[in-house]
Amino acid sequence: MVTFVGGSVSVTVPATSANLGPGFDSLGLALDLRDRLTAEVLPQGLEVEVAGAGAGEVPLDESHLVVRSMRRAFDALGGQPSGFRLSCENLIPHARGLGSSSAAIVGGLVLARALVAGGELIFDDDALFGLAARIEGHPDNVAPAFYGGFTISGHESGETGEEFYAARTSVDPRISAVVFIPPTGVETVAARGLLPAQVPHADAAADAGRAALLVAALGGAPEQLHRATRDFLHQEYRRPAMPASLALVDELRTEGYAAIVSGAGPTVLAFSDGVDSTYTAKLSAHCPQGWACQALTVDLDGALVV
Repeated sequence: MVTFVGGSVSVTVPATSANLGPGFDSLGLALDLRDRLTAEVLPQGLEVEVAGAGAGEVPLDESHLVVRSMRRAFDALGGQPSGFRLSCENLIPHARGLGSSSAAIVGGLVLARALVAGGELIFDDDALFGLAARIEGHPDNVAPAFYGGFTISGHESGETGEEFYAARTSVDPRISAVVFIPPTGVETVAARGLLPAQVPHADAAADAGRAALLVAALGGAPEQLHRATRDFLHQEYRRPAMPASLALVDELRTEGYAAIVSGAGPTVLAFSDGVDSTYTAKLSAHCPQGWACQALTVDLDGALVV
């Protein structure tokens, strides 16, 4: 029988940037921009409140992504509560390529686990990550959202079906990021729909080399970031869906900045020297009119119960 804890529980989850240029569907980085989710068990019913990003737009019922994720976790934990109240304070913008859906999924799973006495013993981290990846459909955002830092992830067919894996690797403390967020979003499904079924072998080989170099660059060779973030697989194909974003990437890269499309876009991320405020200020000066610009550090904590 499931025993639920008394009182409210809060969880914070970081934004994430996936792909990171050549690391299509495999590389992800957590950024210190956090959503906060709070829940408590009720005698009956469901109450959902949303403030910040998505307020007035997302549903406030069982179809809310956090609620759906919590339900999946409660099933894995052995039983549903009689009711619960959920409050979401969202800072991660929606449909911008900064992992808002992954934050909702991971946050919902971690929150539900924290509401169950002994939840971590029943539903361990590996099981939670696997369920998050299955809900999202791919692991490249949920891995850094859950584990924090810089992650390499993927999936393969196993004896029990599709299996997801993730490994966290080091990030040089000098590295930070500046994100350029446009006023309108692009749905991931639309962005992925522009990708071809096949790419030239030469492009695949070049991309593999740059992805490997990017792991080394983020781990301790930031001087290689510009070369390492050159993508051959996906960004150019997505230009029709986000021409302004790719124009900004072109502009920044021409001036020597390691700029990429964040996730499926349309946010643009450029790596910065976290120690050099002048460098970050020069980079931020490229922000187009009407866009938001924010300097962010790499988040090393992942999802946290607070």
